Amino acid sequence: MSKELRSKAMTQGISRSPNRAMLRAMGFGDDDFSKPIVGVANGYSTVTPCNMGLNDLTAAASQTLSESGAMPQTFGTITVSDGISMGTEGMKFSLVSREVIADSIETVVSAASHDGLLAIGGCDKNMPGAMIAMARLNIPSIFVYGGTIKPGHLDDGRDLTIVSAFEAVGQITAGKITEEELLDIERHACPGAGSCGGMYTANTMSSAIEAMGLSLPKSSTMAAEDDEKKESTRESAKVLFAAIQKNICPRDILTREAFLNAIAVIMAVGGSTNAVLHLLAIAHSANVPLSIDDFEAVRLKVPVLCDLKPSGRYVVTEFHNAGGVPLVMKMLLENGLLNGDCLTITGKSIRETLSGTPSVPPSGQDVIHPFENPVYPKGHLAIMKGNLSPEGSVAKISGIKSTAITGPARVFDSEDEAMAAIMAKTIKAGDVVVIRYEGPKGGPGMREMLAPTSALIGEGLGDSVALMTDGRFSGGTYGLVVGHVSPEAAVGGPIALVHEGDMITIDATRNLIEIKVSDEELARRKSLWKAPAPRYARGVMSKYRLLVKSASLGAITD
Repeated sequence: MSKELRSKAMTQGISRSPNRAMLRAMGFGDDDFSKPIVGVANGYSTVTPCNMGLNDLTAAASQTLSESGAMPQTFGTITVSDGISMGTEGMKFSLVSREVIADSIETVVSAASHDGLLAIGGCDKNMPGAMIAMARLNIPSIFVYGGTIKPGHLDDGRDLTIVSAFEAVGQITAGKITEEELLDIERHACPGAGSCGGMYTANTMSSAIEAMGLSLPKSSTMAAEDDEKKESTRESAKVLFAAIQKNICPRDILTREAFLNAIAVIMAVGGSTNAVLHLLAIAHSANVPLSIDDFEAVRLKVPVLCDLKPSGRYVVTEFHNAGGVPLVMKMLLENGLLNGDCLTITGKSIRETLSGTPSVPPSGQDVIHPFENPVYPKGHLAIMKGNLSPEGSVAKISGIKSTAITGPARVFDSEDEAMAAIMAKTIKAGDVVVIRYEGPKGGPGMREMLAPTSALIGEGLGDSVALMTDGRFSGGTYGLVVGHVSPEAAVGGPIALVHEGDMITIDATRNLIEIKVSDEELARRKSLWKAPAPRYARGVMSKYRLLVKSASLGAITD
């Protein structure tokens, strides 16, 4: 070992005889107290298909760690199903779960003096939660993604994902499909285990972690139910054991250059807006300077190379078969858009890791485009600013036909109010829907707005209606939508001062989000504004509301 084991604080010396006695109850023998003790954080649960296969991966990782010469200790951490809680009060707990996951992993690993950490997760917040914990702990660590779900299919051959079901709600409201067709989509959208199958938040964050070097090459896009997922988990355990021997730690890997690499990959694959929030939070935990403006700087350089859902045509299993993240990284590296010197958990650099990877997409597929013929010439996650969002906001501008809308504000003080108006067909082409008091403090918890955006698309309004919110959007969202508007309404941000009918401009070409109201009038409205009463007075949501910072900083809580 290049560094003394942390676990010696628990296992060595006469005074630690009681500690060893308890460890013996869990199978430790005389020769085991000199071995590294590795925490295996298991996000298994049956509250979501994303995580229901993780017990098998945990068993494979633990067995391999034991065979390698480590003593694994498994423990559980939570998950929240974004897809199942979407559109309900329960969705407010989703972003909060990121902090609970990070805190729980940090708590157990610190209390147990673990020498290494292997975290296994599936649903959206598992990845950033585990990464925040890894950055705080800074002990040898690796992340194992539970894998993506395979696409569902209709009899006509159409691929389905969970977003198909959300959009079908809008389609039935608009009279475009029947109840029988809706039920058919519902029955076939989610065929088994795994995280939502497009380049939504879970697959976006798994791709980002691979790009940063804290998971194994190509592991971020494997299907949960395929054998290669378990084999990759076993290999991850071996790599972690070697990293413990070499004392390779997360902050050796999570440099500013590694974060810029991750942003470049997210732009190239057409990833989720939530990546902005999560990478800022992970960088904060790693003490790495990263700002919302760095995303815009990278966006202007990096094209979108992958035609993936939600705005594109293909699912992540098809992306994986076409070459996945390693191919995209090699293309970016060859074109000077990736730093190849960054270290990975294997001990190799990015450049060394990609040395055998092709630099051009294979023929006969259209999932990954050649560099000279991208899906879009610039990245799709735009940082918008203006008098409605002076700290910045995030827009996903891929797949939109109209890059700018100026229209009257339709103002709603919650997602539920907005959804009711959409379902009642009171939203018309040209409107700018404003959903506020759904930010980190205001929600609290910053709900995702997949239900209203999908309903608008299902009704055929996706190209003619804009939507802005201080809440978030699901990775499954597309259209002219702007989220993370900061400062949020609950702290008196400009979005709190919008009146029904005010003219608002959202312009993706100018990165502008602006209300056509004078500064003097906004100041007058601000003087009359009063903060609303908190929606939660006790419990985890009350604590979160008091601690959480602006979305422009990653909604951090420390």
